[in-house]
Amino acid sequence: QVRLVESGGRLVQAGGSLRLTCVASGSGDTIRYSAMGWHRQAPGKERELVAAITSGGTANYADSVKGRFSASRDDAKNTLYLQMNSLKQEDTAVYYCSADYHVYRDSGDVVGRAWGQGTQVTVSS
Repeated sequence: QVRLVESGGRLVQAGGSLRLTCVASGSGDTIRYSAMGWHRQAPGKERELVAAITSGGTANYADSVKGRFSASRDDAKNTLYLQMNSLKQEDTAVYYCSADYHVYRDSGDVVGRAWGQGTQVTVSS
């Protein structure tokens, strides 16, 4: 029903910047997205929340990325962004976006959380 596609991940040197993009799409039903987020998972580690952004645009960040990462959303385009600056080697991970959605249907509404397939970010020294 709802599909998220991330892009923008690549190899970058430490101190550099990247911008990740996540585009949400669905069927012809009316879909509203509430909370959206960016998560990451490094090899051998659990997935962690990097940034969460409300429907009103308020963002909260993990301590490890505060002051360096900035999340934003464009609801007209159903798109979520993550601007990452001053990248460190420890930021290397697969980055995933998530979106809490509400699908409005005559046959009955559907709510849930969708996940993207992930995009690899690798920060070299």
